Amino acid sequence: MSILIDVSNLSFSFGKGELTQSVLKNITISIYKGEIVLMTGPSGSGKTTFLTIIGGLRQASTGSVKVLDEQLINSSEQVKVKVRKQIGYIFQQHNLIRSLTALQNVSMTLEMHQGLSERERLNRAAKMLQDVKLGDRLHYKPEQLSGGQRQRVSIARALVGQPKIILADEPTASLDKQSGQEAVNILKQLAKESGVTILLVTHDYRILDIADRIVALEDGVIKPA
Repeated sequence: MSILIDVSNLSFSFGKGELTQSVLKNITISIYKGEIVLMTGPSGSGKTTFLTIIGGLRQASTGSVKVLDEQLINSSEQVKVKVRKQIGYIFQQHNLIRSLTALQNVSMTLEMHQGLSERERLNRAAKMLQDVKLGDRLHYKPEQLSGGQRQRVSIARALVGQPKIILADEPTASLDKQSGQEAVNILKQLAKESGVTILLVTHDYRILDIADRIVALEDGVIKPA
């Protein structure tokens, strides 16, 4: 099975000199194609920092971080953009554009995919929203949707570009138990169908059952299972 995320001896700190704050300490982990990995740990343990480095959203300079066979340590912006185009992101607060409908929010992601007409983008977005059980909410704006429905729009947005990796940052933190479980179950089902790799950081212990593997990050260090 191929490794899509291969991290070795990754360390990361904020600040300089006496103000240096170590966030990640000598992290080593490999994540395989099609695997669903949940990273748990208390707030402030470095989970989100780790996720942003893997996603090419933050630059690290110590260790090795290979994502989709691209080295992200001390990488150029061009390399990071290449990696980001193959990753879908799901955030705690949905980050939907309030003035756009669910259909428009999802189809916007496809604008970076050259060769698709506007009709093709809308058709693919509509199919993805149907897959997350929102086929009857295509033309609803975010404020017309429940929290769980907004998160399912963000799942559709993350998956519609057919990414190889999904990175999810506390996707159930603002949802009740039922809505959160429903959202992650849909995510798991669709990801397994398409062979997508998922790295999901959370301290929501209600959703651990969706994982193939659970990794604990505490004080910047991966703890033994």
